[in-house]
Amino acid sequence: MHYIDGNTVYLEPETVSSPVRHALEMIYRDHEKVFGLKPSSERADNSRQSSLHHGETDGRIACIHVRYAADLDECPDRPEAYAVMLGEDRFLHIVGRDDLGLVYGLLHYSRVFLGVDPLWFWAELSPAKRDRIEIADVPYVSVPSAVAYRGWFVNDEVCLIGWKTEYPPTAEVWQPVFEALLRLGGNMVVPGTDLPRNGIHHRLALDMGLYVTHHHAEPLGAEMFLRAFPGKTASYKEHPALFERLWMEAIERQKDERIVWVLSFRGQGDRPFWENDPEFDTPAKRGELISTVIEKQYNMVKARVEQPVCCMALYGELAELYKEGYIRLPEEIIKIWADNGYGEMVSRRHGNLNLRIPALPGPHEGGKHGLYYHVTFHDLQASNHLTMFPSPVELIKQELNDAFKARAKDYLLVNSGNILPHLHALDFTAEMWRNGDADTQRHLAGFIKRMYGEEQPDIVKLYEDYAACTIPYGAHEDERAGEEFYHHPARQIIGHWLQGQTCTHEQLIWATGDISFAEQVRWFQHCAEQAIPGWEALQQRGRTAAQKLSDENSRRLYIQMLVQIELHLTGCRGLASICNAYVDYCSGAYPQAFIQAARAVRHYSQGLEALRTAESGKWEHFYRADWLTNISNTIYHASTLRSFLRMHGDSPDMFFWYKEYLMPETEKHIYLENTHRNPLPDDRLAELLGERLVELGVLDSGRLV
Repeated sequence: MHYIDGNTVYLEPETVSSPVRHALEMIYRDHEKVFGLKPSSERADNSRQSSLHHGETDGRIACIHVRYAADLDECPDRPEAYAVMLGEDRFLHIVGRDDLGLVYGLLHYSRVFLGVDPLWFWAELSPAKRDRIEIADVPYVSVPSAVAYRGWFVNDEVCLIGWKTEYPPTAEVWQPVFEALLRLGGNMVVPGTDLPRNGIHHRLALDMGLYVTHHHAEPLGAEMFLRAFPGKTASYKEHPALFERLWMEAIERQKDERIVWVLSFRGQGDRPFWENDPEFDTPAKRGELISTVIEKQYNMVKARVEQPVCCMALYGELAELYKEGYIRLPEEIIKIWADNGYGEMVSRRHGNLNLRIPALPGPHEGGKHGLYYHVTFHDLQASNHLTMFPSPVELIKQELNDAFKARAKDYLLVNSGNILPHLHALDFTAEMWRNGDADTQRHLAGFIKRMYGEEQPDIVKLYEDYAACTIPYGAHEDERAGEEFYHHPARQIIGHWLQGQTCTHEQLIWATGDISFAEQVRWFQHCAEQAIPGWEALQQRGRTAAQKLSDENSRRLYIQMLVQIELHLTGCRGLASICNAYVDYCSGAYPQAFIQAARAVRHYSQGLEALRTAESGKWEHFYRADWLTNISNTIYHASTLRSFLRMHGDSPDMFFWYKEYLMPETEKHIYLENTHRNPLPDDRLAELLGERLVELGVLDSGRLV
């Protein structure tokens, strides 16, 4: 049996490109972690090769030879192909047809032989220490991935932005993102959203071998019009030359790079352009302008880039216009169809409008097609930004399978968000883009075994039951709530209430329908209270499972799963308390309403504390830039509400409720003001008041969620 050990030498290609250099550095780091020795490396030359295997007679492989494939190698003649084989020289050869072929070959060697998990950084999985590793699984010849262009849109990445103090984020943040993507077989990335152009994200992605593609709101990767030309109207009809100047600058800047060019025309700030240009008041006018702009962009790219890969995101309103026949596109452009943010391949919800138009190519539609798919989303309504995909993973499998059957498999861009909260879904979608299919149960069992070193049926069941606990807020399978459901609507309810509004809250109709504000509040109250028992049971099962694990695995379970359960449970409790406070307020039960608001503050604060607990070790400060779900903002709103309610009966001295409910009867008529006028803080007053009102039968203890 052949084997490698810490003394095995790595023979590098004569010329080492930037992507291969990055991959070699990953391998050298992996080698040292496994064997405890820094590896030796040499640049290829005949004399060195002849001496490396001299005297090796016990099966030890003296050299890992990394090289580009030759004509006689059994390596497929296609882009990204690689092979791993034992040669007659008793070298282990890793050969690739191109840079990415070598990168994938090296990462195959790392995973299969060195035992390094693709998600090692994000899951904090260290490879096992070894003295030697036997080599049996060779030769290996790669097969093409099911999807040609596949990768992540690192979008709404506020946690990555806030994790370290430097802005824009440095290589310390981006390198682990791109490495994980490559290890999962990805080859394409949108490296962040609207980051400063002096950041390293774009250059590092290219240097590591990835294709860079663009946000659909930033066609061709160009500067936003209003940022480049402040004070001017962002109208292509008024300023075509200025728009085209920005596009040309972007093309010239990237023409020699590995780019998947995104052609698009949306308005500033990722909105429909006609919101700033009301002249385009019909679908025909809008579609004609979009068609003209796309053709212009396409011709500009073709004039400066040989055989460019171009695509267009049919996102939101663009999909609707295209489906209705108002947009024409060149045949060569890959048409990118998008899900609605919740995993269903239908048009996304716009405010209260939810048309759910199917977003896949028709059976007779020609050309190339691809997908933009969300496993995480941010929409100020019910999305999952800090927590896992809220529907069963079977939904992802079904939607991607249906899309692939509809020939939308030339491109798959997965919205990866902040990576850390979404490891399972990202790992699953990567198997889909590699193989074209995946078994959800087998994948989950394998994923949990990788994370915890052995089969863990209790943890598998936690993941399987997670989606059953999320709030189903609509009639469709994908209409299940992420953690933003407990925060954005709660803040809207509080704001509407404290502004003295009693009419229907327009921004809540998407969830409740067009009913009175009081009924809207009761609808959210019912949703939250119905979900609490399920999350409580799941939390208890999670804690029980964690107690059976090692300290390391228990911490891993908390960071990957239990913190998310905490966010859901505390969010449900907080939202229910806000709604209960409103019901009590409307009936004039101000002390009870005050208690409920105080409990909302406590519940939401517990959610924030759960994030702080998860920020241990290298994750210190990971959630400090929680600007989107923004738990701190919800706490501020709930605290403001609590103070507002205390004004109703305890003002001006903040002493009346203490005297009325808490002061002993013997003291009420003889106390001196100079010894009894230090008001209790809101939290303490609410705690004592709640206990007393339950004793008096004024407050139902069952409503103190």
